[in-house]
Amino acid sequence: MTTHTVSTTTRQGKVIGLYTGQANVFRAIPYAAAPVGPLRFAPPAPPVPYTELDCTRPGPLAPQLPSRLEDVMGPLNDPQAEDCLHLTIWTPAPDKRKRPVVVWLHGGAWQSGGGAPDWYSGEKLAALGDIVVVAPNYRLAALGWLYVPGMPANLGLLDQEAAVRWVAENIENFGGDPSAITLMGQSAGGSCIAAMLGRNPLFSRAILQSASLGRGFRSADEAAVLGRKVLEAAGARNLEEARALPCQDLLRAQRAPAVLEALKSDEIGRALFCPVVDGDVITGHMDDIRRSSAGKADVLIGYTRNEMAAFPNVHIDDASQAAGDRVFGAPSRAWAEAARAQGRSAWAYRFDHAPTERYGACHCIELPFVFGTLDAFGAAPMLAGTTADDAARLTRKIQSNWIKFIREGAADWPPFPHLEILA
Repeated sequence: MTTHTVSTTTRQGKVIGLYTGQANVFRAIPYAAAPVGPLRFAPPAPPVPYTELDCTRPGPLAPQLPSRLEDVMGPLNDPQAEDCLHLTIWTPAPDKRKRPVVVWLHGGAWQSGGGAPDWYSGEKLAALGDIVVVAPNYRLAALGWLYVPGMPANLGLLDQEAAVRWVAENIENFGGDPSAITLMGQSAGGSCIAAMLGRNPLFSRAILQSASLGRGFRSADEAAVLGRKVLEAAGARNLEEARALPCQDLLRAQRAPAVLEALKSDEIGRALFCPVVDGDVITGHMDDIRRSSAGKADVLIGYTRNEMAAFPNVHIDDASQAAGDRVFGAPSRAWAEAARAQGRSAWAYRFDHAPTERYGACHCIELPFVFGTLDAFGAAPMLAGTTADDAARLTRKIQSNWIKFIREGAADWPPFPHLEILA
C-alpha cells in the first residue's frame, strides 16, 4: 500500500495529512488553544494560527488514569498530554464534494479514552460510506469536569462544542458539508450529546450508543462537595493553587480515600466526574432536556443486552440486568419516544452479540463493529470467541445502518417503537 501526503487549509493555516490507501487522514489538528498555564480550568480559547502544520502523526490523549474497563476492552497505551484539544479527520478526499459529516465523541466515564486511538479509527467508515469522520479529544477528569462554585463548569462539554464549531467552520475544505453534521457518542459521549441538545446544537442528527441517560447529571451542590474533596486530596486550597499543580497530582487525587468515601453518597452510582447542572452551561436535568430537546434531532439510539457486565465485580444476573435497563435501556427508549412525539424520526436497537458467558453483550462491545476495528481491539476479553463470520456479518449490518442514518436519517429496520436486535 502506497501512502503520500495531502494538504488543505483551515482558518488557522495549512495542514498536511496522509493518504493511507483507503482514506485521507489529518491527525491532531488543534481546534482550541492548549489548555495549559492560565488556560487550565478555563473555557476553550480559539486555536492559535499557524503557517503550516504537520498532521500526519497521532497526537496525545487527554491526561487520564487507566480505565476501569481495561480488563474488558484491553489497555489504552497512547501518549498523554494536557495539550490535547485536537481532532482527527478521515475523509475520502479534501475536495469540495460536501459529504455528510459525523463527529465521534468517545466514552470513558468522563475520565478516560480519546478521540482517535486505533480502536476508533474512522478510516473504514469514511471510505465505505463516502462520509467525513471527525474525532475530537476533550478534557477529562478534574481538568475537564471538576466543579468548584464560581469557576466555569462543564469544560469538557464546552470543548466538545468548540470542536463542533470548528468542524462547522472548516469541514468544507476537507470534503464535508457543514449543514449535514451528525453527532455520534457512546456512554459518556452519548450523554454529552443529550446535554448539547439542551443548548444550541449545530447538528440535527444524533447517534446515542449506551448513553447513561438514567443516571443523568449531578446537581451543583453534590458536585461542589466532590470538587472540594478532589482539590484537598491533590494538595490545593483553591483553583489558583490547583492550576499550578503537576497534572499527576490531580489524577492521583481521584483515588484518594477521602474522595472515594465521598463518592459513596451518590446512590445511583454516577462516576466521580460527569456533567453538572450548574445553571449556566447546563440549566436542566436529563428529564427536562428529554422533554424540551429530544425534538431537536433525529436519533439512532440503543444499548447492549448486558450493559453492566463490563463493570468491575458485576456479573450477569437479574439484578445487573435490571440495573442496565434502568441506566441505559429504559431511558434510551424514553428518549426515542420523546423524539418521535416531538416530530423527529427515531430508530432504536439492542446489541445482543455475546461471544463470552462472562461478559455477554456488555457495555462497549458494539464499538469494534461500528468502526470495523476488531484487529485494533486485539485480544480484548469481551470479544473472545467472536468468529470471523460473525465479525464480518455484524460489522456489515451495523456499518451499513449507521452510514444510512448519517447520510439519510434512517435505518433499514422500522422506526421506533420497533427495537432492532443486532446479534
